[in-house]
Amino acid sequence: MNLYDIIFYLFAAITLISAFLVVTNRNIVHSAFYLLFTFLGVASLYVMLGADFVAIVQLIVYVGGILILFLFGVMLTNKITNVEIKTGTINIFSSILGVGLFSGALLAAMLNSNWKIEESKIPEQTTGLIGHLLMNEYILIFELLGIILLIALIGAASIARR
Repeated sequence: MNLYDIIFYLFAAITLISAFLVVTNRNIVHSAFYLLFTFLGVASLYVMLGADFVAIVQLIVYVGGILILFLFGVMLTNKITNVEIKTGTINIFSSILGVGLFSGALLAAMLNSNWKIEESKIPEQTTGLIGHLLMNEYILIFELLGIILLIALIGAASIARR
C-alpha cells in the first residue's frame, strides 16, 4: 500500500463518516456543515481518480451554489435553527438494512467478476480535453445550449416579476 492509496482511503473515510453524520445528526445546521465535508470529500475523490473537471464542477455547483444557499436559508430563518430532526429506530434499522444489502450485492459482484486492479497511477487531466472538444467539435451545440439557458432565465425572471 503506497501513499496514494492511504490518502485515497483517508478521503473515502472522511466522506463516509461525514455522510453518516449528515443523516444521523439531529441539528439541521450541524447536518449542513457535515454535508459540506461530504461534498469536499467527494470532490477530493474525483481529484484522486483523475477526473479534475468533475471535481471542479462538484465544488462550483454543490459546494459553491447549493450548499451555500442551503446554509443561508437555514441560518437566516430564525425559527428553523432550533428545530430538532426526528430520527427513530425504524429509520436507522431500514438504513442499515439497505446499506448492508447494497454492500453485499456489490461485494458479490466484485468477487464474481474478472476485474483486475492495476497499480495506482494518476490519469491524465481531462479539463483541457473537454475544453478543446467544447470549443472545436461541439461549438454549435454549446452555443445553442447557452441560448436555451438564456431563454429559460428570461422566462423565469418574467414569471417571478409578476
